[in-house]
Amino acid sequence: MFDDEFDHDAAGLVARARAEATTASAGNRFLELLETGQVPQERLRRLAGEEYRIIGSDRRSFALLASRYPEAPAGDMFLTLALGEGQALVLLMDFAAALGMSEKDLSAYEPRPQAQTYPAYLAQRAAFGRAGEVALAMLANLEEWGAYCGRAAEALRVHYDMDEKAVAFFRFFAESPPGFAAQATEVIAAALEAGDDPHDLLRAARMLHAYETDFWDSLAIGI
Repeated sequence: MFDDEFDHDAAGLVARARAEATTASAGNRFLELLETGQVPQERLRRLAGEEYRIIGSDRRSFALLASRYPEAPAGDMFLTLALGEGQALVLLMDFAAALGMSEKDLSAYEPRPQAQTYPAYLAQRAAFGRAGEVALAMLANLEEWGAYCGRAAEALRVHYDMDEKAVAFFRFFAESPPGFAAQATEVIAAALEAGDDPHDLLRAARMLHAYETDFWDSLAIGI
């Protein structure tokens, strides 16, 4: 599987993981419905409730990774990601408020298992995985996730009459953190130099992509 030399360096591995994610993508029915105004308010509230659980879990996962891998560049990257999740949580409250939901409502929301496979896998990798696995998984899937969030923000503005404050959560994730790509690539390079198996890194990227797909698919069920 790894006959080409580029597969063994960080840039080549990132390119391969991104290509695999693109090949595995089969559209996003929830966003297609959102972009035509067909998603009911109840399902938007579900989106807010699921994200509330995901953001809280991911924040803890990145903090755990920062404690397991405190040295630069991994420690700096994971701390930045944890801080970003904290910012996102604040912005999520504005989206929830636009839907008539309080933080008490978000806390009481009962999450769907299929929507929570992504944070569950990230938490597993945070506890038992390697820094390079998580760095590649996040970087390989970042462009698709960001594009989805950008589309969601526009659809909510156009079809659901939400203002910029209400969609700021999605705007936040539509843009990758400054310097993240270079930082993550450095972490991946360090992992490969330390002897991490590139198969393991690619597997983590594939799994995370599949679980992100689960999240979006779960939101479209029954619409």
